[in-house]
Amino acid sequence: MLACGKPVLWARWTSVPVVAGPPLATSWVLGSKMDEDRAESTVPSWVSLKRSDLQEVIEGHKMSLKRRCEHVTEGTHEAGSGTLLNKIYTELYITEGQSEEVDTQHEVRQLERTSKKNIQDTPIKCQDIFKVLSEQQRHIRVVLTNGVAGVGKTFSVQKFSLDWAEGLENQDISLVLPLSCRELNLIRDEQHSLLSLLHVFHPTLQKIRAEDLTVWKLLFIFDGLDESRFSLGFNKHQVISDVTQVSSVGVLLVNLIQGNLLPSALIWITSRPAAAYQIPPSCVDRITEVRGFTDSQKEEYFRRRFSDEDLSKRIISHIKASRSLHIMCLIPVFCWITAIVLEDMMTRDQRGELPKTLTDLYSHFLRVQIKRKKQKYGGKQRPGN
Repeated sequence: MLACGKPVLWARWTSVPVVAGPPLATSWVLGSKMDEDRAESTVPSWVSLKRSDLQEVIEGHKMSLKRRCEHVTEGTHEAGSGTLLNKIYTELYITEGQSEEVDTQHEVRQLERTSKKNIQDTPIKCQDIFKVLSEQQRHIRVVLTNGVAGVGKTFSVQKFSLDWAEGLENQDISLVLPLSCRELNLIRDEQHSLLSLLHVFHPTLQKIRAEDLTVWKLLFIFDGLDESRFSLGFNKHQVISDVTQVSSVGVLLVNLIQGNLLPSALIWITSRPAAAYQIPPSCVDRITEVRGFTDSQKEEYFRRRFSDEDLSKRIISHIKASRSLHIMCLIPVFCWITAIVLEDMMTRDQRGELPKTLTDLYSHFLRVQIKRKKQKYGGKQRPGN
């Protein structure tokens, strides 16, 4: 197979039958095999974790990832005020491939076109993006997921990570390693090795060694490429194949994508469409697009959000009566805005007509947020402002 114009050899993943622990890959060595029969006393301490420690590291990482992903913060809610992801998460409509044309129409018309399923669309579930769906398809190593702002890309990453951490999906993967591009910006001027990068952003993995990364089946998730402030130079860059070799974040990412660094690792990148061009098509094995909510998923979102069944029915009924609101609720973050406004108006005995246009809805949303700020700070200046 060709990736980025160069041949890439694929490792086969096999489970070690005697040891309860993560799936291991056969050694990434041409014509030779790691001698698994060596006595532990002869193995240098820097080579690899003892097999008896593997499960402890994996379970520790899963617990840490679960704590990070099980709660989500919607919209303008502050950290610590989130709700359980599994309580509010609604399956998104995701397709293989992406829209090619640039649409300059009004946002409602754009979303109206997007919301109409094409008979040629190939739906795919988030947990299946690395699975080969037909005999014709090649091994899937690099996946690029596109989607407009607020459509649910980050929520999809959190749900994928949480399902893995809870042992529900993709248990053939040894480690799921989410890395936010926004957070990676904080070290864009620093020099790191891939190993030290993992130690910084996933402290529970401090015990892992360089050799462990070459034999485990890893999934690196780079969420929000459009927010990155580091350059990706695919045509001219330093070639790195050693996880202990130091370089910039951008160079490490390019080498991971091209397969120079950990060629058997899986890579998942999420981005808004405008920034996805940075990655050459030849480097990507599968492109997916998060399209938002279908009509039935919109209704499911509001039913999940409100325990009051009567309130959810009234909100759904109002949205259906407004063409603009119904179309815009394709976007999950817009569903959240709509829920905030309509809940406030329907539960506080407010007089006046419910918003039917985007302008009315945004105006009411601004009023709700101002009111909440006054209630929280009592008219005082917010700390730090």
